Amino acid sequence: MDLDAAREVFEASQDLTVGIEEEYALVDPETLVLVPKFETLREAGASDPVLADAIAGELISSEIEIRSGRGEDIADARAKQQEARRRLHRLADLHGVRLGSTGTHPLSDYRDQHIIDTPHYHRVEDGLKYVAWRNNTFALQVHVGVQGADRAIKVCDRLRPVLPLLLAISANSPYVDGRDSGLHTARTQTSTQSFPRCGVPDAFGDWQAWSEYVDLLVRTGSIVEFTQLWWSVRPHHAFGTVEVRICDAQTTAPEADALQELMVACVAQALREIDAGETAPDLPPRLIEENMWRAIRYGQDGRLLDLEAKEIEEFPAAEALDRLKAWTGADVVLGELNGAQRQRRMIDAGATPFEVYAKSVEETRATHETTV
Repeated sequence: MDLDAAREVFEASQDLTVGIEEEYALVDPETLVLVPKFETLREAGASDPVLADAIAGELISSEIEIRSGRGEDIADARAKQQEARRRLHRLADLHGVRLGSTGTHPLSDYRDQHIIDTPHYHRVEDGLKYVAWRNNTFALQVHVGVQGADRAIKVCDRLRPVLPLLLAISANSPYVDGRDSGLHTARTQTSTQSFPRCGVPDAFGDWQAWSEYVDLLVRTGSIVEFTQLWWSVRPHHAFGTVEVRICDAQTTAPEADALQELMVACVAQALREIDAGETAPDLPPRLIEENMWRAIRYGQDGRLLDLEAKEIEEFPAAEALDRLKAWTGADVVLGELNGAQRQRRMIDAGATPFEVYAKSVEETRATHETTV
């Protein structure tokens, strides 16, 4: 692993370029159970000028990821992603598949899923076993270009206390293993809280400290590639980006688009503070983890801790979006209820897991095909 080359990638990067990655469940239109159709769709999409580069695998054969590629800014990346979404839905229809977009699949047993046949994912399976098998989850991730390796590390440091707020806003997975988990983001509990080198990272301060840590992991045989650092925010060595990985997959296109813009705005604000010479708050991991748990358990229906106040106090998690908008200046609009809250309201009203998921699948289809 050439860490000097990775540093050079960051030095040559450009601030605030954007790449979007969204993961979808591949489901049977009638039963809504997971179906192993990734290879079929990848092969069928190879002749499409957009999907040929946009389609990627994500661990299991009943999951598909689409990527915008590099956008000059959030608007450019969003336009590319919206076109890829529309084309993917049309392709899926041709092959008798629906796309689900929630953080977990509520109906199918993880033990029935199969790891896709690539060296990377075989390496993941060999290294993690049950942890990998159990990870039938779906996420929304955004890459934001950052020029300078030290600046990239400082951005990751600054975003540590922001991650639980983004998680609460994006929570969209109350179900796991066919039952109501009682959580708002079961994806985070079964994936982020299970994988090694995952969740909220340490504060590293600069590229030197980061590279020494990565080198240690490589020398001791803990990892063979930097992508085995699965933290919820990380520097991406190949792209020269800060990758924000905390959010559940979003059911509707407007929700996904707004969250993408919000994550980019958080990186942009972190860069402004760094360039102004401000230092990231020195917060104990245990306090950030407390907020992570609150976001996992209660989402926007709960309360979070204001970790940057002079005296730490609770505030309603429903205020998380307004707080991030005030911090970043982002002008984004999200509905009053997020995906987990809408699902939980249906659950409380007596809906079955199938009925709840059917509603989500239909919302995804309707909004992804009509977004312009």
